[in-house]
Amino acid sequence: MASPSKKSYPLRIDPVLWAEIERLAAAELRSVNAQVEYLLREALGRRKIAKPPAQGGN
Repeated sequence: MASPSKKSYPLRIDPVLWAEIERLAAAELRSVNAQVEYLLREALGRRKIAKPPAQGGN
């Protein structure tokens, strides 16, 4: 169940990209949802829009 403080958002994504995200998530011991959030935070951090992602798990 999602955290009540988090926004739900349906996402259409290319199946090949989804498979890569699943592979990365498994390698980094994260859920796919947590991996997507991590990658978004990382990208925003590179653009100096948000704090960089915290190191570690979910």
